[in-house]
Amino acid sequence: MTLVANFTVEYTRFLDPQGHVTEALPDFAHDPEKLRNLYRWMLLVRTFDTKAIALQRTGKLGTYPPVLGQEAVCVAIGDVLQKDDVMTLTYRECGAQLQRGVKMSEILAYWGGDERGNAFANCPEDFPIAVPIGTQLLHAAGVATAFKIRKQARVALTACGDGATSEGDFYEAMNIAGIWKLPLVIVVNNNQWAISVPRTQQSNTQTLAQKAIAAGFSGEQVDGNDVIAMRYVLEKAVDKARSGHGPSLIEALTYRLFDHTTADDAARYRPKETLEKARQEEPVKRLKLYLEKQKVWSEQDEEKWLSECHYQVQQAVEEYLKIPHAHLESMFDYHYAVLPHDLKAQRELALQYPFIGAHSHG
Repeated sequence: MTLVANFTVEYTRFLDPQGHVTEALPDFAHDPEKLRNLYRWMLLVRTFDTKAIALQRTGKLGTYPPVLGQEAVCVAIGDVLQKDDVMTLTYRECGAQLQRGVKMSEILAYWGGDERGNAFANCPEDFPIAVPIGTQLLHAAGVATAFKIRKQARVALTACGDGATSEGDFYEAMNIAGIWKLPLVIVVNNNQWAISVPRTQQSNTQTLAQKAIAAGFSGEQVDGNDVIAMRYVLEKAVDKARSGHGPSLIEALTYRLFDHTTADDAARYRPKETLEKARQEEPVKRLKLYLEKQKVWSEQDEEKWLSECHYQVQQAVEEYLKIPHAHLESMFDYHYAVLPHDLKAQRELALQYPFIGAHSHG
């Protein structure tokens, strides 16, 4: 017997859950202001997330997917991309969207039932939030193909959850990306749960990162609760794609600290002890501990920035609540160039009703 192939999957972490350095930091992490900025973004995302949940609970927002515990993944994505790159994301990467100029009020409008919230004023080439599982990977592969055909030094970045790695769309996108060496970066936000299905029951692979190997390109794991590690591996992958050396898959190991959405009750299926352990490893606390050890962040800094976060979020909420209501028939306006006959009849029926939007009752 002859060994014809051999593969490895690397894992990257720089900060442990207590904020201690586990190996030499990358160059950017020696800049205190860079790390302070990453921390500020994570705090803003958490503040926005908390407010969005409160809006849903009070009938001013529709079903919403919380980000709690996964802030490092989305903030690192937003930090490494250039303005003319393109993202096709799921519903748990709002931090990356905010960094690229998407308005909080636009995100709230979308979750309030208004598709106009997906028409991002400041980054119109980024794709709408993808709720269908896995479809955004094919969109990203198509965008990356266009970049390659046009010989543009641009990158398509897509993100999905661990559950999406069992979808055919996931494998199809990876296969074509590997064959054509597309400028594509795939981030698997592995929060250990596909709604109520645990990672152990989704796939028998030792890692999700190794799924890239079958498509002919590299896959690696990273501690998704370590924003320094996330940014480091993402920057390498984005630079690789931009320079014409093909795609990468990054499996970010993190944990979903809240319910799948506000329509879910994770207490019915998730062990309490697992959740409590995960709370000790979450990303915001971890970076804060490190910054405090380095004496570049204080409680005064925390209070001042949290006050600013609450102000920004409240301003966005007020802007969202003032958006004119979308008419009910608008749900038919964003799917087809020419509306099929059966949907035309439904659209006519919808004209009898005034508007949609969760905040219409606020």
